[in-house]
Amino acid sequence: MLPTADAAWVGDELTRRFGLPFWQFSLTATDANRFVIRWARQITGRSKLVVHNWCYHGTVDETFATLGPDGTTVAREGNIGPPVALAETTRVVEINDLDGLEAAFAAGDVAACLFEPALTNIGIVLPEPGYHEAVRELCTRFGVLLIIDETHTISAGPGGCTRAWGLEPDIVTIGKTLGAGIASAAYGMSADVAQRVHDRTDWRNADVGGVGGTLAGNALSLAAMRATLGRIMTDEAFERMIGRGKRFEQGVRDVIAARGLPWHVVRLGCRVEYLFRPDTARNGAEAAAAQDELVDAFIHLYLLNRGVLMTPFHNMALMSPATTAADVDRHTEVYDEMAAELTA
Repeated sequence: MLPTADAAWVGDELTRRFGLPFWQFSLTATDANRFVIRWARQITGRSKLVVHNWCYHGTVDETFATLGPDGTTVAREGNIGPPVALAETTRVVEINDLDGLEAAFAAGDVAACLFEPALTNIGIVLPEPGYHEAVRELCTRFGVLLIIDETHTISAGPGGCTRAWGLEPDIVTIGKTLGAGIASAAYGMSADVAQRVHDRTDWRNADVGGVGGTLAGNALSLAAMRATLGRIMTDEAFERMIGRGKRFEQGVRDVIAARGLPWHVVRLGCRVEYLFRPDTARNGAEAAAAQDELVDAFIHLYLLNRGVLMTPFHNMALMSPATTAADVDRHTEVYDEMAAELTA
């Protein structure tokens, strides 16, 4: 329950990577997101959260929302025991829909946007040129805090999309990869947000406000984060991993073209996915419509039976510091065999 020297080192390193000066720690990105949503509501005096359609932010209640057929906010299918109707807490917009985002802000009751820089859990959906700059402008104009969740998009580079694309969030959240298997997460704030948090903190009740936890920032988590950031997820390692990602992407693209498959492949740094539609999806709805459970299961089982293990949910591959060119080429080889059988 006391900070270690590792906490200062990790905080400084996260500042170097993401540019935000103040950091706190939690055990999961879900908790980090929950905590910053609470702070956003506290310091803005507003209640609503805006998320992207088909987003992923762990198990945060407010983010299990999607767009209904009539454009209203509804609970995502499979959401277990929602405490309230999702429309009471959340507004949903498609990524790349700036008109929809501005309309979501119009009532003046939005505390924050919680956005992945690119969708990652429905296949990769990338932002269009200028999208994030326009999001930043809209958030500033309407007094909405911009929270960027880099938990998946850290694949873009050492500082995730925030650094790679020059984003300007008010808050960054990240978890999962920071501790390489040890429960670890963090959230960073701009100087302005940190001051507003300080000013709105009730110090007599700071330990019962719904933010933080006994084991948040514990010595083991911080030691794991320092080891991971300092020795494994280094700038040099990202150069190699992104290079492997490019090789993986090209191999899949070549197979798709050679076999005449109506699919495409998308890469975000060292993260690569293929989606079952001929052109890239512009938003979450398009990506969701391109899912094919039977083909997905076929590909996973085909690869697994030949020694290539993909993630157990959609067709996502992450290059690690240990991934070799031979590993990537083996996937391309087996992927081509799979495609040949599928199109025979």
